Amino acid sequence: MALDRFFRRRRPQPQGTGELPDLWTQCPQCKQGLYNRDLAAHSFVCPKCGHHFRLDAGQRLNLLLDEGSFKQQSGRIHPTDPLNFQDTEPYPERLARAQQKTGRPDAILTGTGTIEGLPVTVAAMDFAFSGGSMGSVVGEEIARAAESAAEAGTPLVLVAASGGARMQESALSLMQMAKTTVALEALSQRGLPYISILSDPTTGGVTASFATIADVIIAEPGALIGFAGPRVIQQTIRQNLPEGFQRAEFLLEHGMVDDVVDRREQRAYLARLLGVLTKREVSA
Repeated sequence: MALDRFFRRRRPQPQGTGELPDLWTQCPQCKQGLYNRDLAAHSFVCPKCGHHFRLDAGQRLNLLLDEGSFKQQSGRIHPTDPLNFQDTEPYPERLARAQQKTGRPDAILTGTGTIEGLPVTVAAMDFAFSGGSMGSVVGEEIARAAESAAEAGTPLVLVAASGGARMQESALSLMQMAKTTVALEALSQRGLPYISILSDPTTGGVTASFATIADVIIAEPGALIGFAGPRVIQQTIRQNLPEGFQRAEFLLEHGMVDDVVDRREQRAYLARLLGVLTKREVSA
């Protein structure tokens, strides 16, 4: 075979796709190429630099809960458009696109499960759904999860990931700050633990309400946590901000969170913590 014909040959393609499979992901922090199977085995944490990739709600609960223990409670209520809101496009169109992208009605997944044998009620926000913004459905699902945990006598573990209140629902979204805060009071009255895990990012009205009123507040390494963004704050106070401002480690140093825990250690950490708070032994 002539050399020119050899180099003109097309590379074999996977059947039915027409393109090479997506096997690698580049770490945005250290730029290292990571084999996706290895990345998943490390709980979606870069094994080179420790960068924590963002997870959807399903991935998050799969990592925290015992295998096969999750029973979903959310998903029966759907968002509406009572304000007929429209910016560059109608709100229902934005919702439909987010729902198609994530496969869930809104930016929250709740249910029950076990962590090393200890029964818990869980809630995880999904940043992939409209930036994890908090609308009426998110607030209602969190309130229901808190009330369910109080009735069942189980701790509540919540993973926050949000850009804040959902502007398309205006005051209805802001009302969820009060609703979720009041609903969580039921846990306090029953003496049941509420643990919040702040992932990247946790900002806006979510930070100003249910995400930061837990009995124990845990943050993931490097997570952006705050109310207003650093640029807004800097422009308002007209001062340069400290290095690492609003990152998890900075907040730990200044007493805003109780601990910063690597995702690969969170399940065991939660099991020990819940065992102490509930005075129950873990199974592992």
